[in-house]
Amino acid sequence: MVSIRALIANVRRRAKRSGFDLGRETVRADARAGLVLGVESVPDGLASGILAGVNPVAGLYAYMFGVTAAAFFTSTTFMAVQGTGAMAIIVADVDIESFEDPTGALVTLSVLTGVIMLAAGYLRAGIILRFVPNAVMTGFISAVGVNIVLGQLGDFTGYESSASNRVTRAVDLLFHFWRIDLATITVGLATIILIVGLRRTRLGAMGLVVAIVAGSILAAVLIGLDEEIVLVGNVAEVPNRLPTPMLPRLADLLALIVPAFSLAFVGLVQGAGASAAFTNPDGSPSDASQDFVGQGVGNVTAGLFQGMPVGGSMSASSLVVSSGAKSRLALVFTGGVMAIVILLFAGAVEHVAMPALAGLLIVIGIETVKPHEMATVYKTGAVQATVMPVTFVLTLLIPLQFAVLVGVGISVILFVIRQSNQLTTRRLIVQADERIKEVDPPHAVQSSEVIVLQPYGSLFFASAPAFEEQLPTVTESSTGSVVVVRFRGKPDVGSTLIDVLERYARSLNEVGSKLVIVTNSDRIIDQLEATGAAKVIGRENIYRGGAWLSETVVRASREGWQWVEEHRADTEGGD
Repeated sequence: MVSIRALIANVRRRAKRSGFDLGRETVRADARAGLVLGVESVPDGLASGILAGVNPVAGLYAYMFGVTAAAFFTSTTFMAVQGTGAMAIIVADVDIESFEDPTGALVTLSVLTGVIMLAAGYLRAGIILRFVPNAVMTGFISAVGVNIVLGQLGDFTGYESSASNRVTRAVDLLFHFWRIDLATITVGLATIILIVGLRRTRLGAMGLVVAIVAGSILAAVLIGLDEEIVLVGNVAEVPNRLPTPMLPRLADLLALIVPAFSLAFVGLVQGAGASAAFTNPDGSPSDASQDFVGQGVGNVTAGLFQGMPVGGSMSASSLVVSSGAKSRLALVFTGGVMAIVILLFAGAVEHVAMPALAGLLIVIGIETVKPHEMATVYKTGAVQATVMPVTFVLTLLIPLQFAVLVGVGISVILFVIRQSNQLTTRRLIVQADERIKEVDPPHAVQSSEVIVLQPYGSLFFASAPAFEEQLPTVTESSTGSVVVVRFRGKPDVGSTLIDVLERYARSLNEVGSKLVIVTNSDRIIDQLEATGAAKVIGRENIYRGGAWLSETVVRASREGWQWVEEHRADTEGGD
């Protein structure tokens, strides 16, 4: 019969393999780290809900359920899946309150975002993050920081502008600065000063909580002096119970599909930053696709429990690590601490001052903008120096869910441009001893010569025009010559490039010359056959390469010269 001690030891071993270390000292360290992140997440979650333009409690629920559920599925041990400023701004631009059932719409949005993330994870789509240029993300994230600041000016100053967007509301505030409420802005400024100052003391991250409490106490004093300051309780009721599960509203799916894709993309990209920044305690590498799965589970869970969308948070992950977390159990403790706050201190949460939370968000927004990173990107080249400000301006001016799609489009265009510009064609000269010399290709095909060409780089549709331009020009004098094009290590060439080859073969045939193809790809040969290009080129002029790198191209060159000599002899004999 298995003893209790052996059973406990077995449970601990299994938990440790899953990233949960149940050792006594480890549990204590994780409990302390979970307490710090849990307490800090209460004002942060409320602020995130406010930033998203939804019930602030939705931010609390998102943080609590998102971080707890995701902890069991991410590959990165210390990835804290909570709200991010960029995701909150996207939710704000969706305008959830305009839906028939705002709570149901928010549930649908969070669950749909999670499903997209899960699909990305199970399809092993982590590789797509490689195609997002740093210039696009730097411009996007920096503009998000500005948007966060601009979006809080109303709660921070007490002046609510009726202008159409954040930028115009900020301009309107400048032209109506005398309408700023002094009591409200005093609370906001005091909170900012305390956040900046206390975080540099031994309090560290807990200084943020102290600052919010102090700012709210100041608000209470001013309210006692007959000043009007908005509190969380004036905006929403904070229930002293945990939420009941809600199912998504199918009627809202079509309206929310675009913002859900945008949220998933931003959340996954930001989560990838956390994956790269924090190594696992056992030294195992992080798996971006598995982290997608974890974030998807976090979103689905948060959504079902009436929370807003969440993603991998760099700041929360950094806080739990710096607080001494030893395993992912710290993230479970975080969710537990938040649940206790909701159950026991809901009344106190309602007395948190809105300008204090606005001050917190303004600090977060300012810290999101990275002038040094923007300057670095600007110096790296003309393309990056153009793309970054374009992304920045678009993110400020258009709804963020569409700005994300524009950013993705810019990323794709940049990738296509970069790949097409990297195509280079070189001439291979086969020596008598079968050594191969590489030189620049000639501008034109001369009479009675063999030209062996080797393209380097990606050969897809956008590269086809560049490849065609680099081919030696065929003129009326290009008689009796052979042009050999070698495709080595290319899985396929695409229909656009095959059209180029077919046109080039026809132009050579018209002057009594020919094109020869050398390739070790069965796929390319099949493509040439299927499109009819093989008939134009001549099936006898398509050489199948072997395992030896230069064997086939040397043979094609040698036989090309034989053909040139025979053609010359036939021509002279005919004369």
